Amino acid sequence: MRLENSIALLAKGYGWLPDLRRAHGRQAVGTRLGGLPAVGIQGPDAARFLYDEDHVHRAHAIPEPVQGTLFGKGAVHTLDGEAHRVRKAMFVAVLMDGAGIDALVGRTTAAWDDAAREWAARPEFVVFDESARVIAGAVTRWAGVPLDDAEVPALTADLLAMVDGFATGGPRHWRARRARGRREGWLATVVREVRSGRLSTPTGSVLETVVRHRDADGEHLDPRVAAVELLNVIRPTTACAWFMAFSGHALARWPDYRKRLAEADPAFAEAWAHEVRRFYPFAPFIGGRAPQRLEFGGQTIPRNAMVLLDIYGQDHDPELWEEPYTFRPERFLGREIGAFDLVPQGGGDPRTNHRCPGEQITVALLAALAPRLAALEADPAPDQDLTISLRRIPARPASGVVMRPR
Repeated sequence: MRLENSIALLAKGYGWLPDLRRAHGRQAVGTRLGGLPAVGIQGPDAARFLYDEDHVHRAHAIPEPVQGTLFGKGAVHTLDGEAHRVRKAMFVAVLMDGAGIDALVGRTTAAWDDAAREWAARPEFVVFDESARVIAGAVTRWAGVPLDDAEVPALTADLLAMVDGFATGGPRHWRARRARGRREGWLATVVREVRSGRLSTPTGSVLETVVRHRDADGEHLDPRVAAVELLNVIRPTTACAWFMAFSGHALARWPDYRKRLAEADPAFAEAWAHEVRRFYPFAPFIGGRAPQRLEFGGQTIPRNAMVLLDIYGQDHDPELWEEPYTFRPERFLGREIGAFDLVPQGGGDPRTNHRCPGEQITVALLAALAPRLAALEADPAPDQDLTISLRRIPARPASGVVMRPR
């Protein structure tokens, strides 16, 4: 009989599924979460298995608390088959276009450089908070959504709340729900104004693409669903603030890398981005439902069971990564990364399956901003709490990484 593991998940956080698999000595292990049967799997073959729509479906798989905070109801993450492919094509068009990514990076780095001049006049600043404000303002404007400078702090707070409250109860969760309601309502109004002609938006912008998109049924998106999908561009891009805080943490722990990163060598900056995403905890696992009885790794997967890919465990698997608990960006220099090996934002082909299409944006922003962080005339404050609790999902340095200008 499989034992309920919800309490163990709350107690262990990112370590729960890796510990469960190690305890059984298996690539796949059965359990229960929220009263439902579940099977945890790990490894490149497991990632291939999860992203095969014959094996795992996303429809009706994402729990309502996660839809109501992180992804939004009706989002592309909840679709399968042709409906998913048509909706996903909309994201691919705006998130995987090289010129568009370059424009976003250019806008964001310009905003960072402006902000950095202001940070230099302060006694101290927090990397997590300031990175989030820079990125939120830049990506929203890049998406074609009009935004005044005075609106950026409140928008940033709401976007961070949606990410921070998806995997917990209590105040963080309800703060996330309220934030989502506010921002969906705001963007649904923007969508209606564009469709009515009262508001213009740049040709080819994210806003225009979402407003004009027709789904698999040939219909335009409902304004509220369009707002959800706009947030699914703006919110995860702003979440790069977590990786910027982790970059600050890495520079504080391994300061010998600072000079090399500050030189902004493109190959090393990209390797840094990959290693930060591999080494630090972001998503503990992703999952879906088995549409039929299946087998994987010697484990029976009952029909309708949850199938969970152990992201944190795979990104720290010694069979994939030598000395996986050592932070070493050099491991990615000259290394071809398999589509199902490094999976902090999913695996497979982002053009066709559920892998995040914004992963290229994440890597590009990190590779551009982390060298700028390393080059700042500022140092980590010595009297701060840099601990990262693996029980807290999503994890982050407790202090947010406090820097003091020289």
